[in-house]
Amino acid sequence: MKDNNKFEHYLFDLGGLVKEYALAAVEERQKQEDPASLEFYEGYILGFHRIMSLMQQQALAFGIELKDLQLEGIEPDRDLASVLKKPSP
Repeated sequence: MKDNNKFEHYLFDLGGLVKEYALAAVEERQKQEDPASLEFYEGYILGFHRIMSLMQQQALAFGIELKDLQLEGIEPDRDLASVLKKPSP
């Protein structure tokens, strides 16, 4: 592989952005009152749950620290999937 730093920077930024977007989706879901909007955001959050879980599993499988990809501090089951069980305000 050429220029490993380029890949490291890409993956670092990608991890942070995916985490940021996932948490923003949870916040946005909490603001929704319309059943169709709630349903949309629940599906959107489930997609992020799958991606965050996969990225974390792969990082661990390759011996990469979660903090090196900005994937630390979020647990997909706790922070994403569990919010779907809570009614919106």
